[in-house]
Amino acid sequence: MTSDESEEFETSEVSGPSGPGRLPDYAERVLDVAELIPPGRVMTYGDVAEWLGEGGPRQVGRAMALYGSAVPWWRVVRSDGVLLPGHELRALGHYREESTPLREAARSAEGHVPRVDMKRARWDGGDAAGAADGSGDVAHI
Repeated sequence: MTSDESEEFETSEVSGPSGPGRLPDYAERVLDVAELIPPGRVMTYGDVAEWLGEGGPRQVGRAMALYGSAVPWWRVVRSDGVLLPGHELRALGHYREESTPLREAARSAEGHVPRVDMKRARWDGGDAAGAADGSGDVAHI
């Protein structure tokens, strides 16, 4: 995807003509994936884009930022496991409630906020069997 295509893609997905009260199709698919992630597990923005087979981490992040408040937004994270700036404490509360694996913050880290342990918490969607249709097959959105 070229730079021009990426800009066009992002604009048409997130702020495209979808009508009042209706989510853009791409944003709706992103939110559907976020809802599939089990408690205590996470996917990166890039993982979600790969799962969908379109877009990239920035497009997923934009959709989550604009429309993700009604879904478990804390389960879609940066690839380094750093908590969402400005929402660290809310996210941390959810992670602790769901027993999401965390790594202790380095002593030098500002605020000593832990990060998600990506090796243990990352979800590849493999156990989403039957999530959408009850068939037992992995449901790709």
